[in-house]
Amino acid sequence: MSDRYAVIGNPIGFSKSPLIHGTFANMTGQDLVYEAIEGPLNGFGERVDQFRTDGAKGLNITAPFKLDAFDYANELSESAERAGAVNCLKFVGDRIIGENFDGIGLVRDITVNLGVKMAGRRVLMLGAGGAARGALLPFLRQEPSELVLVNRTLSKAVALAEEFAGCGPLIVSGYAELADLAEGYDVVVNATSASLRGEMPPLPGNVFRGAELAYELAYGKGLTPFLQAARGEGVAKLADGVGMLVEQAAEAFAWWRGLRPSTAQLIAELTVPLS
Repeated sequence: MSDRYAVIGNPIGFSKSPLIHGTFANMTGQDLVYEAIEGPLNGFGERVDQFRTDGAKGLNITAPFKLDAFDYANELSESAERAGAVNCLKFVGDRIIGENFDGIGLVRDITVNLGVKMAGRRVLMLGAGGAARGALLPFLRQEPSELVLVNRTLSKAVALAEEFAGCGPLIVSGYAELADLAEGYDVVVNATSASLRGEMPPLPGNVFRGAELAYELAYGKGLTPFLQAARGEGVAKLADGVGMLVEQAAEAFAWWRGLRPSTAQLIAELTVPLS
């Protein structure tokens, strides 16, 4: 019998995870089936219990269940514990192991696929929600010269920075004060939900000056207002989150199956032109 895996979310019809993991299985010759589960909003634990009873080996988690998965796990990796959220579970007997590969996948896409070094560079991250939280520790482990976290609600960014105190050079700012912090940044990452609404974060013009990369975590949206602004300021490289999506999936696949699939072809196939 094939090993069973799935992604759970609500809604789930948009998920590319079955396509991605099915491709990985074909590429690596792994005998597994991977499905999409629309979980009940108030019954995450019961639905996962059922999936485990049916012989499941692992589970990817997407919105809105990453906090539920954090609570459901009985073991947590450092990445998951720091992020306060779980995007991947592995079931080994009675062990329910929680991981968070979002930030790791993002860093790999930036540093390996896009070839942009973060060590010793100035990095700006917009937003202080779950996406930013998951990326902070992997970003700081790249040893940037500074990582500036900016958010509309400054107190939320301050609280998040306090949780990561001592992990690296993390600076907090509101948008209004951002222009005074530096004459530009090397890497600018939009981890807000603004692009999902077709909006632009209130960035001062000097933010993109001299930047090598502008990265939009939302994917499949084409040239968002954030990426349009970056292009207008002459940023050399633009990217959306499709590479992060595939890379975090590859990390999960390797964790489950013990071998890491190649990702370049699948990223190319899923990429929507930024035009």
